[in-house]
Amino acid sequence: MTLCCAMMSCRKVTIQFDYFPEEPKAGEKVSFTNLSSTGQKWAWTFGDGITSALKAPSHTYKKPGTYKINLKVDNKSGWTYTKSITVYDTVPTFTCKDSVYFIYDDYTFTANIYNPYNYPVTYQWKVNGKEAGTESTLKTYFTEPDKDAEVGLRITMNGDTTDILKRFYINDLATNSVLLRTPDGDYRQRIFDERAEAPKLDPTAAKLLDAEQDTMQVYNGYPFRLSELREVFPELEGFHIASRKIYFRAGGLYVAHIDGADIVEIDGEPCYAMTLDTKDNRIYWANDRGVWYRPFVGSDNNQFVTMPVLLNSMTNIQKIAADAELH
Repeated sequence: MTLCCAMMSCRKVTIQFDYFPEEPKAGEKVSFTNLSSTGQKWAWTFGDGITSALKAPSHTYKKPGTYKINLKVDNKSGWTYTKSITVYDTVPTFTCKDSVYFIYDDYTFTANIYNPYNYPVTYQWKVNGKEAGTESTLKTYFTEPDKDAEVGLRITMNGDTTDILKRFYINDLATNSVLLRTPDGDYRQRIFDERAEAPKLDPTAAKLLDAEQDTMQVYNGYPFRLSELREVFPELEGFHIASRKIYFRAGGLYVAHIDGADIVEIDGEPCYAMTLDTKDNRIYWANDRGVWYRPFVGSDNNQFVTMPVLLNSMTNIQKIAADAELH
């Protein structure tokens, strides 16, 4: 019996622990493994004022730095183990709340950094290799569908530079378009709300452009002809009618009530072609500087509340037609 007690008293008690990951970052959960050979009660201190009584706890450090972790077992003064842990700054990155991307939609990318000491930070964004901004957020859109777009960010903080590069697949989007006839061929330009892709040659545009005319239109079941309307608008060259208003070419571009009242100039430059898009309520026209658009008038006295927008810089436009079919 004496021998047994002596053997038990010689058995060494081990108080020890380990943690994972070995190089944690601020904000990252650290898991502790209790390797002690005995014990029923546990008292952990993590070096940042936080404690735990669990056998194998986890802990998240909010700030980088070196901390001393202490484990005391069964409240015995000799049953303790202390180990240091170094917590590093979080790796900078950037995020976007969207998960699916389409051409000509707006997207906002936001830099995410952990900077508790308020070090000076610089940002340099790139989109497809081109400089795109120097703020902590980037608002952009993509113009090339059915392929990956590259968004890159270089973050420099406290002398350390981190480069992040991410790829996002850009989906195409069906939308309506404007058709344009020039001596060089027929073009289609797809419209995306306030943006438009570059005009592209399109042989399928010929049918609609051939049918487009602004010398006769059936409105509310009545055929309006250029020759008849010249009694009210003597200089009339072409017209379209929508919502009891007539938009017409007469040297420049004008709008009036269908009875000829309240004539308002839209563009005083020579207008060579025009059309109305009744789906998006826009008028498109061409002059020597390019192709323009403007929303329909929205008042009884034909006053506009918006400015003309240059759609493209194409010249020598002979015809314009709106296509409400999605492409």
